[in-house]
Amino acid sequence: MAIGETAQTGAPTGALDHIPGSSGLPFFGETLAFVRDPFAFHAQRMVEHGSVYKINVFNGWTVVLNGPDALEMVLMDRERNFSSFQGWRVLHRLFPGGLMLRDFDDHRLHRRIMQAAFKPAAMADYMTRMNGGIARTVRGWPTGQQMRFYDAIKDLTLELGAAVFLGLEMGAEAKRVNQAFIDEVAASIAVIRTPWPGNKTWRGVRARAFLLELFRSLIPERRAGDGDDMFSQLCRAKSEDGEDFTDQEIIDHLNFLLMAAHDTTTSGLTTMVWALARYPDWQEALRAEIAAVGTDQLDYGALDQMPLTERVFKEALRLKPPVPFIPRFAERPFSFAGYDIPGETAVSVSPGLVARDPNLWTEPLSFDPDRFSPNRAEDQRHRFAWSPFGGGAHKCIGLHFAMMQVKAFTFQFLQHHRVRLQDGYEPRWRAIPIPKPADGLPVTLERI
Repeated sequence: MAIGETAQTGAPTGALDHIPGSSGLPFFGETLAFVRDPFAFHAQRMVEHGSVYKINVFNGWTVVLNGPDALEMVLMDRERNFSSFQGWRVLHRLFPGGLMLRDFDDHRLHRRIMQAAFKPAAMADYMTRMNGGIARTVRGWPTGQQMRFYDAIKDLTLELGAAVFLGLEMGAEAKRVNQAFIDEVAASIAVIRTPWPGNKTWRGVRARAFLLELFRSLIPERRAGDGDDMFSQLCRAKSEDGEDFTDQEIIDHLNFLLMAAHDTTTSGLTTMVWALARYPDWQEALRAEIAAVGTDQLDYGALDQMPLTERVFKEALRLKPPVPFIPRFAERPFSFAGYDIPGETAVSVSPGLVARDPNLWTEPLSFDPDRFSPNRAEDQRHRFAWSPFGGGAHKCIGLHFAMMQVKAFTFQFLQHHRVRLQDGYEPRWRAIPIPKPADGLPVTLERI
């Protein structure tokens, strides 16, 4: 890093002086206040500074751009200026080469090839793999006593990932793979970034090495076979022009997809189940919707018969978006809301803050799935009013997969259980890096 540059933005010292904001504490900057309660942190700064300000977090300056127009400008990125690769530097060590860590033409090429793994025929196969695993696991959950829902659903989504993504049986091998992914994710957000024996980063690096060797050993078999798991689909995927992935690209994409899929779905389902337990009328409405489908397992062709479930999940994601803040890196100067922002600057936009904007949402802190009903359609007030899956070229390629998995789980879960919270219980949520209840969300299940 050259003298006169900040650690994070790369912009010359003083280049951001015209943008409001304070440096915070020595060494820590504003990191501790941000981590403690990021939404309150930003709400206070919007009152103080308006829609544009700088913050000093994680050892460098970031320029924050608030509002749906900021989301549209940065995520649509019509000028091809905002780098996702540079924005997500925290993931470079453990998840290099993932789709989110590619930019512009390179990203478009890889996304075009990967799209083959998310076509309807492939999705229907994934659904078949999902149903049996969900049914077996959910029916084995304890009833009549408290259980930590977050822990249980995290185990389930990891096991489903091993089955659907990798084609592994839900057993000992899958558990070892799952632990490796847990170690990778923990390392990606570790405060100490240098791998020392025994620390999180060290365990994450070792986990990545294990997974990459496993994936590499399986590629020849998957390329030659006709498996319907996502690993096999990626091995055989080709674009319309006949381009395919190298072995290393398959490994990198698979490693990233598994990480991205299980943690975000775990978070969203935890929020959703908390809401269903907190508002039992909605729980009963979804149970009636499921009964009307008239089958024991949800068929891929019946997904559209669960619109209420979709509304509830959308509202859960609005209240607690799994990725509430999206980092990017401006390669060239740009202007927004009257401010000229220099090139080589870290920027941040927030689907989570926009989802709380009272100019877009009626009583935004209330749980109200009907805001997504056709007659209200509050999410249509701006094209980026509701954007938990991002937008533009980097919009989550797995968003339909996530919705399918949520509906498949809800279908099995509410057929066989009622879920309730202890009287007076209110969860304490950790907002970053991905929202989760600090106590694991203790719930009690009752068998139906």
